[in-house]
Amino acid sequence: MSEKTARHEHEARTTFAAHEDPYLLDPANVQEPPTGLRGSLRFLGPGMITSAAVVGSGELLTATTLGARVGFLLFWLVFVSTFVKVWVQVELARWSISTGRPAISGYADVPPKIAGRGWVAWLVLLMFLQFLIGQAGVIGGSALAFSMLMPIGGDPFAATSIGIWVVILVVVVIGIHIANRYDVVENLSTILVGLVTAFAVFMVFMVQFTELAWSMGDLGGGLRFEVAAGGMGVALAMFGMTGVGAGEITAYTYWVVEKGYAAWTGPNDGSEAWVQRARGWIRVMKVDAWVAWVIYTISTVAFYMLGAAVLHPQGLEPQGTEVMEVISGIFSGAVGEWGAVLFLVGAGVALFKTIIANVPSLGRQVANTLSVFGAFDWADMERRDRWMRVIMVILPITWGILAVLVQSPLALVIIAGILNALFLMGVAVATLYLSWTQTDPRVKDGTAFMVLLVISALAIFAVGVLSLVDFL
Repeated sequence: MSEKTARHEHEARTTFAAHEDPYLLDPANVQEPPTGLRGSLRFLGPGMITSAAVVGSGELLTATTLGARVGFLLFWLVFVSTFVKVWVQVELARWSISTGRPAISGYADVPPKIAGRGWVAWLVLLMFLQFLIGQAGVIGGSALAFSMLMPIGGDPFAATSIGIWVVILVVVVIGIHIANRYDVVENLSTILVGLVTAFAVFMVFMVQFTELAWSMGDLGGGLRFEVAAGGMGVALAMFGMTGVGAGEITAYTYWVVEKGYAAWTGPNDGSEAWVQRARGWIRVMKVDAWVAWVIYTISTVAFYMLGAAVLHPQGLEPQGTEVMEVISGIFSGAVGEWGAVLFLVGAGVALFKTIIANVPSLGRQVANTLSVFGAFDWADMERRDRWMRVIMVILPITWGILAVLVQSPLALVIIAGILNALFLMGVAVATLYLSWTQTDPRVKDGTAFMVLLVISALAIFAVGVLSLVDFL
């Protein structure tokens, strides 16, 4: 085989083949990891799916709202809140690559066990309620943005127009995922993340052409690591809402496996060759995770700045989807109607992108949880695929129905919030347990990483505790 042919075959394996099972650690699938940063960049992808889930409702709605509430005061916290959580994400993904198992299969091993299954797995079973209702507001917000652009039936805020747009979006997302292909999710996520990030940055610079222009002094003042009196609650909310959450950290393990990092590493045969392959693919995963961090941090910064520069000086604190109405109106008056149209297009795509990423992510988590509780054998690729496909139809339909029928499901939101707080705590504990008991010590990093991992886990656990206290 010529060097050119070998190189082409190597490049063709930058994503695991659709007809093969990435969860099966077969020695025949072993592939040597790339060397150097340039080689690693060819194998990125799981982080783009994570970014697609993060850069959406969490940033467009919550980061903008928090910026509106406190101005540039907590600008520094955007960087801290996104940075701190990545260490848990990386460590849980390291475990997945070294074992070939997804997160929820590991959660079932975390003691204490109840009826033979770890308590975190039972917690995920309870999380089904949040999985079913958590994205209803996001798909409703996306439908509202598109309805404001192209109302169906006259009134863009009428239930008819928004309801029709919800149906359209549900049908589109089911059509995208009906084939259940990793490469489709990765490619689409990469394109949409790039577009939404560019949109967010562009809108921030568009503010400079209005009377609400921000200055370098504003940014410098927001990097002083200060919290105003009475602002601790807002700071905690921002820490919990920005960057990766428990769901994204869990979902990332499925994507690193389906990309092929674990299968290319192969089963742990105790050899030094396996250690070198594992460390190589873990190195690629870390590049992937940190590139994603840069991207979603840029987007979070941009959306926060929109709130701090545009809304805060005017004393405006819109909640939820009101953010889109208020900011689009401001751009319409400041730079013309095209500014409002551009903002609504970007907002609608940003929110819908979250749905596109979360349908397969949550579909995998639900299917894996059901398999842990005996519904089917996770190792059976055909049955696993069928379960995922069914769940990925049920989820968006459920979200769409709730978006149309339930305008303010307060009780459901409170229950979902409590479960999410518990899930944060569970993921932090599970990651440390699996790292210490199941990850091969030979593929771990040094003491400095472990210190940062513990800090990250403690911070995530603390946010879960504080969120739980707040809801109760």
